[in-house]
Amino acid sequence: MNIIVVGHRHGQSKSYRLTSALRFLLLGCLFAVPFAMGVSGFWLSAWLQEEPPLESAATEAWEEELERQRSELEQVKEQATQELQALTIRLAALQSRLMRIDALGEHLVQATKIGADEFDFSVQPALGGPSLNAGHYQAPGISEALDQFAERMDSRERQLEAFSSILTHQRISRDRYLAGRPIQKGWMSSAYGTRVDPFTGKPAWHAGVDFAGKQGSGIIAVAAGVVTWSGDRHGYGKMVEIDHGNGYKTRYAHCFELKANMGDIVKKGQVIALMGSTGRSTGPHVHFEVYKNGRTVDPATYVHRTHR
Repeated sequence: MNIIVVGHRHGQSKSYRLTSALRFLLLGCLFAVPFAMGVSGFWLSAWLQEEPPLESAATEAWEEELERQRSELEQVKEQATQELQALTIRLAALQSRLMRIDALGEHLVQATKIGADEFDFSVQPALGGPSLNAGHYQAPGISEALDQFAERMDSRERQLEAFSSILTHQRISRDRYLAGRPIQKGWMSSAYGTRVDPFTGKPAWHAGVDFAGKQGSGIIAVAAGVVTWSGDRHGYGKMVEIDHGNGYKTRYAHCFELKANMGDIVKKGQVIALMGSTGRSTGPHVHFEVYKNGRTVDPATYVHRTHR
């Protein structure tokens, strides 16, 4: 078999003779190339079906990332909600403590009679001062600010409680201070010391002072204390005895009716009995005695004392 190739120049041509082997080789190539292309197409199609396209893989990756971010955002929201609830509870507790501090402050203002314009708990305290290093200041977080606020409240609460304790001690000391007359109405009818006994007409020792008045008028405690006797006693009739501490005791005798019982805690100025004439008595009055460390002293010293 001959193959003639014609060139462009001068119409020249060349003739090639194909041998039998070469003819079979060319025919094999003609059949092999389509077959190879078909196999390659089939393999490429199968591969494309097994492997997702690049765009699909990128989309799935983005969706997974978005889902993860959504999950983290939900966790952050839940944590923020829990922290906000905790801060709300803590703020309510601080407000409650602040109300107690304000109430204590108002009580101390009233107890000490400080002018309301000097220490008013109903308004915010005035603050001020120059700004130092303002450019480097960093505002504290909510939790840190609440911690600082709580510390200031603790300090102020301790100071007010100490102040209240001092005032309470002063009040108790003032209430236990013996001073004043043991009656609401009446007059002193007999002094402390030697006198003429109204029954025998002879000189006799009088261990107290007598205050005459109207039957049934009030007899009051000259100081706060504990009732250690309430009942009949020889010579005294119906009597009340009060222990005021620090070695002091007082007695109120010849009562018509007793208003305080043994073991009672009485306040200064409290009515403990009604004036009468029981026991060794010539008429309605109260026999008032003051004991210091177990011995009687002149009650007039305490009757004319200045009140604290």
